Amino acid sequence: MSLTDSQTVVTVVAGLAILAGLAGVVVPGLPALPLCWGGVLVWATFGGAGVGGWAVFAVATLVAASAMVIKYAWPGRNLKRTGVPTSTLLAGGVLGIIGFFVVPVVGLVLGFVAGVWAAERLRLGSNQLAWPSTVQALKAAGLSMLVEFAAGLVIAGLWLAGLLLT
Repeated sequence: MSLTDSQTVVTVVAGLAILAGLAGVVVPGLPALPLCWGGVLVWATFGGAGVGGWAVFAVATLVAASAMVIKYAWPGRNLKRTGVPTSTLLAGGVLGIIGFFVVPVVGLVLGFVAGVWAAERLRLGSNQLAWPSTVQALKAAGLSMLVEFAAGLVIAGLWLAGLLLT
């Protein structure tokens, strides 16, 4: 096939969207799972994969939808169990976004940690009590990212399998 073949172009665009989605797990501003899912949608629609392409898309949709629920529910349940309130996470998120613009890339993490710690310090009144809550919030954020990345990898694997089998 040549790059002038429309199916090849669609396949390359879909693959790039899936790669961008995987990168979107750690790059702020890129919607990770929607990009992966959209890449499979474009491939199933315009890639000439037929029924097999739509079957891959259906399974990718189930994976993406399940991951969107799990990535919030699982870490959220863990945080509720440890007593970290939602307001603490919001403070971390706001300072993370501000930090991203103040100190590009690493400012997101620094701002999130500082925001969670400051909110917990104000709420609990002690440095010794604020730090364990901060660690729990970081674990929850990491778990959420891990779920999203794993789902993106599963979607990418489904797409590759569909690409090879159709």
